[in-house]
Amino acid sequence: MIDEYTELPTHLQEFLAELDAFIEAEIRPLEQQDDNIRFFDHRREHARTDWDRDGLPDETWEALLAQARRRADQAGIYRYTLPKEHGGRGGSNFDMAVIREHMASQGLGLHNDLQTEHSVVSNNVGLLLMLEYGTEQQKEEWLEALAQDRASFSFGITEPDHGSDATHMETTARKDGDEWVISGEKTWNTGVHTATHDLIFARTSGDAGDGEGITCFLVPTDAPGFRVEEYLWTFNMPTDHAHVSLTDVRVPDSAVFGPVGKGLGVVQHFFNENRIRQAASSLGAAQFCVDQAVEYAKERKPFGKPLAQNQGIQFPLVELQTQCEMLRALVHKTAWQMDTRGAFAVSDKVSMCNYWANRLCCEAADRAMQVFGGLGYSRHTPFEHIYRHHRRYRITEGAEEIQMRRVAGYMFGFMKQRAPKGVADEGRPHESGQAR
Repeated sequence: MIDEYTELPTHLQEFLAELDAFIEAEIRPLEQQDDNIRFFDHRREHARTDWDRDGLPDETWEALLAQARRRADQAGIYRYTLPKEHGGRGGSNFDMAVIREHMASQGLGLHNDLQTEHSVVSNNVGLLLMLEYGTEQQKEEWLEALAQDRASFSFGITEPDHGSDATHMETTARKDGDEWVISGEKTWNTGVHTATHDLIFARTSGDAGDGEGITCFLVPTDAPGFRVEEYLWTFNMPTDHAHVSLTDVRVPDSAVFGPVGKGLGVVQHFFNENRIRQAASSLGAAQFCVDQAVEYAKERKPFGKPLAQNQGIQFPLVELQTQCEMLRALVHKTAWQMDTRGAFAVSDKVSMCNYWANRLCCEAADRAMQVFGGLGYSRHTPFEHIYRHHRRYRITEGAEEIQMRRVAGYMFGFMKQRAPKGVADEGRPHESGQAR
């Protein structure tokens, strides 16, 4: 849904029409083929989960997602965010905010499955970071492999004992000749079961609590000393969130990703651009829940009259719709400012969008359940799935409390809107995006 007072740029209107036509022609039929609908109807959690393999995603499910992405790539849609020289269309932050909301507002489907960060229009986390921070050698090795799903890397940032505080990480890397030796533990490494590498963040200098002195390393997941300890089962299954350990893992100097000691700047760049897209997705999912509840309230007639006539039904949905409209305006403004002023120039607005969108989505899903009654509580409607998935984002995208503290830091002058030292941040109107 787009603000009534705002006309989208022509190129974006045309792309949305192209996207919808592609989904109807290529993705919806695939979704219905061979009982693939089991991954989206009431059987979805069971069908997606390989309960006998640590609760990992079922291989048939992941193969279906990959097939959809290949079709999107062949149609010239999948790489929208990438520069034209890499097969994309140079999509901006604003473009992607609109696109992500548009797809999520259509509900569950093979076109866009947020549980797995799958979409026929990719955010390309790894690839865009590689374009921004990779060496020429790394780009040559990785760019096309990432674009074609032949390679991928997970993110090893969070640690078991430190959660949101990355500056106190205990994972260390020390130089030994032409190699680095890495030891430590990471948790919530999403997608590591299929990743060829894990982007490990380790302290290479400085003291615990310092923002600088942390370096990123591209570590092969089959390296000696790299071990998946367990996959953590979650509120919404399947799980691909691993707890890994590294014991004297050796990598060459060429494994360093981005500036030595500036690793947190690299990840902060990713966080800001990804979080505005994630906020847009949560907004779209919230709008879907509100829309579905409104339509059901018009049709359902207990005691001889439509539910929609009851103010007890109307008013909560009016409040949610009002919040969706206000949030949409802020998301669009923030994404546009990121394009014109840089990813770090509006960090407070990104945090506002992110924590409010995730909370709003959970409230909208909960309200839709209430309007639908017993059917809403069942798995025959999508609201429990939306709630369980988006409840995750109130923690994993930076806990609400961390986001609010971040906003407070800018409000009260404890923080400044600037890129971390050593990390460039220029407005890139048509070269931005993140997360698949």
